Amino acid sequence: MRESVSDRLWFLRKPLQFLVDMAVLSGAFFLAYLPAINMQLGEFYVSSALSQLPLVVLVQFAALTLTGAYSILWRYVSIEDVRVFLRAAIISGAVLIGFRYALIFTHFNLWQVPISVIVIDTVLAFGGLLSLRVTRRFIYELGDKRSFRPGSRKLKQRSALVVGAGRLGAALAKDVVGRRDAALQIRGFVDDDQHKQGGSVSGIKILGSTYDLPRLVSELGVEEVVIAIDKAQGKTVRRILEICGEIPVKAQIIPSLGDIAQGQVSINRLRDVEIEDLLGREPVKLNNDNLEEFLTGKVVMVTGGGGSIGSELVRQIAGYKPKRLVMVERAEFMLFQIDRELKQDFPDLDFIPLLADAGEEQRMRQIFNDHKPEVVFHAAANKHVPLMEINPEEAVKNNVFATRVVGNLAGEFGTRHFVLISTDKAVNPTSIMGASKRAAEIVVQTLNHRFETKYTSVRFGNVLGSAGSVVPIFREQIRKGLPITVTHPEMTRYFMTIPEASQLVLQAGALGEGGEIFILDMGEPVKVLDLAEDMIRLSGLTPYEDVDIVFTGIRPGEKLFEELEISGEKLLKTKHPKIYIGKIAEHPQDDVVRMLTTLAKAVEAGDEEMLRYTLSQFIPEVQFSEESAKVKDTGRENGMAKVSRSAKLGMASE
Repeated sequence: MRESVSDRLWFLRKPLQFLVDMAVLSGAFFLAYLPAINMQLGEFYVSSALSQLPLVVLVQFAALTLTGAYSILWRYVSIEDVRVFLRAAIISGAVLIGFRYALIFTHFNLWQVPISVIVIDTVLAFGGLLSLRVTRRFIYELGDKRSFRPGSRKLKQRSALVVGAGRLGAALAKDVVGRRDAALQIRGFVDDDQHKQGGSVSGIKILGSTYDLPRLVSELGVEEVVIAIDKAQGKTVRRILEICGEIPVKAQIIPSLGDIAQGQVSINRLRDVEIEDLLGREPVKLNNDNLEEFLTGKVVMVTGGGGSIGSELVRQIAGYKPKRLVMVERAEFMLFQIDRELKQDFPDLDFIPLLADAGEEQRMRQIFNDHKPEVVFHAAANKHVPLMEINPEEAVKNNVFATRVVGNLAGEFGTRHFVLISTDKAVNPTSIMGASKRAAEIVVQTLNHRFETKYTSVRFGNVLGSAGSVVPIFREQIRKGLPITVTHPEMTRYFMTIPEASQLVLQAGALGEGGEIFILDMGEPVKVLDLAEDMIRLSGLTPYEDVDIVFTGIRPGEKLFEELEISGEKLLKTKHPKIYIGKIAEHPQDDVVRMLTTLAKAVEAGDEEMLRYTLSQFIPEVQFSEESAKVKDTGRENGMAKVSRSAKLGMASE
């Protein structure tokens, strides 16, 4: 309560501000009575003005306090704060007019302020107060930019052109112009909007379009180009980078206004352009009310919580203040990393890090019994396609049978929601990994009929920066000076960022009513070759000159083009524009039991051919290629397993 009382008695702490405001309000009221200003009055009624002054000033002061005008720091007053003063003016004017008409039939006629006086006084009083604050801010910024800050030192300024004269560019200019400790000296703006060209932002001219960059960089001696386009599309950033690369001049980018608003970065925190910027995907908009109802105050479990997706799910969930967050992970170091991070970022979170294999029923039963999770995200899985072709039994054990174990226990212990993290590789799968994830989806759909728990699956494509994905591999190859290895020049993939994928998984889980397979909007497919070339350029190098690109051929189980939906299925819209429901036919429960029984025998016997045959027989859309039919561990040549063709394999199409 100490802070609340202090806020209410602010005028005791800032007597000068209080006295100045009182003077402005009083002066405005007397001016409103002057015949030279208020032409409706024939003379200056001094006695009336003096009698009415206390009432008018009290009402105006109360309106300012109620609307929060005095919580605004003068030196930081902004256009948004004008609304506060406007509200206070309307409130005080309405109250005074109400007083005038309410007192018509009383003896308090001295408090009946003329309408013209009320209107003129309101304009002068609140306009004067606002002008004071704007002047205060101007003086503050002038002094701030002309002097060094404590501990600061004069920096060697880099001359720069700013691409984008919108809100983000204007915010950057406002922050650095005139400051002696600023790292940038902005020589001008460029913007492709013809209506802006020729104008100025914070006194800095908009000199042309992005196509004028080569000329302007040369004429102005520019050392750096700063991209300041909020929510810039990937193709726009790529085009600007190509122009900068041809000049050549260094290009950097400012984080989006969304990142700045969330406090993740400051407006003057420039960084190199990253591969995520070239994707240019729209930020995910979440229904927070829905997610708070889904997660806040709940016991939430994440299996595989130390992995790329699992750990990001943990971070996102932690922000919704669950009652308890249980993370299951079998890799000790990954568990240690996320445990340390959460202790630092969410010290008040009840977080339980548990070393366990999701496929060990006895251990998982103990965990469910101890913590009774209400929401389960099952992210534990083997995901690397070529590696799973060599280890198919492990893929089935982890992706299929661990899903059955965790799913069964979720039903037994009354979990409300169970969400399986699936993949686009489960669509018409050609690999063991894809087929095993499709089998896991089938298991989850079957469990939905056995228990009250709402079981759902969520499919999405490749995730930028996840462990073992192409981005960290390409980055490592560039760092070591090695050629970048791309399997095929025409290979395309759908890509998402880790936070985007995780946020949409949470949203899909909240939308689930049971039995759905959610499909995330992955945007447009990206050529892996284009991705490799972009990463080379972002490293300041030239593709095929500084860093070569080598084509190694499609590996066993891989597709040239990934798919997001099964042929013939219908996608239904949900409440979220980036989440769809795939209407995929469910499998009879007896068939699923037989499939699992046969797969268990194949895994136990180590019979890879039987395992592949079982998957292809029970899941008609499985399309194992001949090359992926059997992979023998007979050594490695150039880092790749030798592949032997299987002579005979029973296929669903045969």
